[in-house]
Amino acid sequence: MNVDLRSDTVTKPTPGMLEAMWSAKVGDDVFGEDETVNTLEEKAAAMFGMEAGIFCPSGTMTNQIAIKCFTQPLDELIADQTAHVYRYEGGGIAFNSAVSTRLLNGYRGILTAEMIEPEINAENIHYPHTSLVVLENTVNKGGGACYTLNQIAPIAALCKERGLKLHLDGARIFNALAHTGDKAVNYGNYFDGVSVCLSKGLGAPVGSVLLADKETIKYARRIRKVLGGGMRQAGFLAAAGIFALDHHVERLQIDHAHARILADELANCQWVTNIIPVETNIVLFDTVEPADTVLEKLATKGIKASSTDKHRIRFVTHLDVHADQVEYVVGVLKSL
Repeated sequence: MNVDLRSDTVTKPTPGMLEAMWSAKVGDDVFGEDETVNTLEEKAAAMFGMEAGIFCPSGTMTNQIAIKCFTQPLDELIADQTAHVYRYEGGGIAFNSAVSTRLLNGYRGILTAEMIEPEINAENIHYPHTSLVVLENTVNKGGGACYTLNQIAPIAALCKERGLKLHLDGARIFNALAHTGDKAVNYGNYFDGVSVCLSKGLGAPVGSVLLADKETIKYARRIRKVLGGGMRQAGFLAAAGIFALDHHVERLQIDHAHARILADELANCQWVTNIIPVETNIVLFDTVEPADTVLEKLATKGIKASSTDKHRIRFVTHLDVHADQVEYVVGVLKSL
């Protein structure tokens, strides 16, 4: 049996999603004439209580567009040191926006207003101008740790008080919502920008949507064009996103349950030294042997996973990991 636990990005379109893609009505999206893209953008914006949206090929692009929209060269943004926008977007903050980054050490990537406030620079020609705070929900490097809206509210209030923009990298936002029980529509009360990824837990083959007010999205379309992200008959891809929003949100609880089963078994393994508490669909655990050695052993049993450090392995559950596969992995873990 083969089981791929490397990432929730490895999912393939379901038969229903493929059918929706093939039957999509399309047009030229750069001219604003692809009705399926327009529907996706409007649907996502309404879900999160935002005015408008723009469909892009990736979450990296939506994040980088947001940073460009919300900053000016010589500015500084604040983020956790584990943030995807800093670690895994190719240095795009510096290259695309010419801003610096103030990195904080939150607990599992979760920041608080008390952490952020002293890091906001005073108005002084020696300092970069602090203009943006970026949060990530869930936190990838934090093992899928979640913000609740009650945690976000004080940060949003601080940003409003100090004149800062607040952007959410919502790569796995629906996993966070499934765990916390918060309502997506309330996010619009707190954030200036929200990036919603469709190609991870939701199972679409590609795409993210940046949500903001109408003026920001108008400018975002210009930035997307400059970055080469203007797509033409993109409705075939947008249809997958619509299908995912309609059919794959509720089932995320299954992925979370599967992650907990794996974590429970890992807790019984003598070759595991530590397990990060599991909240969503990511399991991070530390090993006695080097992670690469353990990964090689798993690979001989048909199990793919990834390492995040020399002695840390990541499992990610998703819609292409089924109950029988989880049971198989549990058996393999027992035998190592």
